[in-house]
Amino acid sequence: PRQPCPPPAPLPPPEDDPSWGPHRLALLVPFRERFEELLAFVPYMHRFLSKKRIRHHIFILNQVDHFRFNRASLINVGFLESGNDTDYIAMHDVDLLPLNEQLDYSFPEAGPFHVASPELHPLYHYKTYVGGILLLTKQHYEMCNGMSNRFWGWGREDDEFYRRIKGAGLQVRRPSGITTGYETFQHLHDPAWRKRDQKRIAAQKQEQFKVDREGGLNNVRYRIESRTALSVAGAPCTVLNILLDCDTSETPWCTFG
Repeated sequence: PRQPCPPPAPLPPPEDDPSWGPHRLALLVPFRERFEELLAFVPYMHRFLSKKRIRHHIFILNQVDHFRFNRASLINVGFLESGNDTDYIAMHDVDLLPLNEQLDYSFPEAGPFHVASPELHPLYHYKTYVGGILLLTKQHYEMCNGMSNRFWGWGREDDEFYRRIKGAGLQVRRPSGITTGYETFQHLHDPAWRKRDQKRIAAQKQEQFKVDREGGLNNVRYRIESRTALSVAGAPCTVLNILLDCDTSETPWCTFG
């Protein structure tokens, strides 16, 4: 049975209070057709970040084209569309809620900060894992040229991005002093009810472990179909309906055929 979301906490003073600090987070949430998770995620994260006095703007990156899901390209688009009033990003899965208030979402000046570290994430525990929730300054994300656009379908884009981080001379940092272990996050996804697109065709299998040295922020191809300010249970967010484009001669696995 599905577990209920934790009860919301009361909100602190508004963002114009100086105790909130100078930085503003763009929470980038790749998304497609998971509305029940979205309805839980937006109000929960708004309250969680507000209680920690983290200035933030939640961007729901809704892929509305007919290609396979491309998490990395959506994050690239979210980065480019997030505006100049935010100076760092969180690459954040919609099905992962932080339960421990000691988790740090503040400005990661020293380098990429992996909130959902392998010793805390309920599912993925290998040492080079950087998925789930990863914070970067916008400057550091640009140094990596963003994420590869070649990963259509579920998985592997995080592993390639880990190599980009290392190639840019950056060091991944992770939480310390967190004692809640695998109970640190609530994972909302039910794989029996909503299966992931893990199909790999032959050419894709050969490429999935390679480093993309050409593409990223510089060549993501997309169009914003609409941009909508939305309130979910009183929590504000912006929904970007995104049409990605695919060069089928380069990545023929972007289609379901």
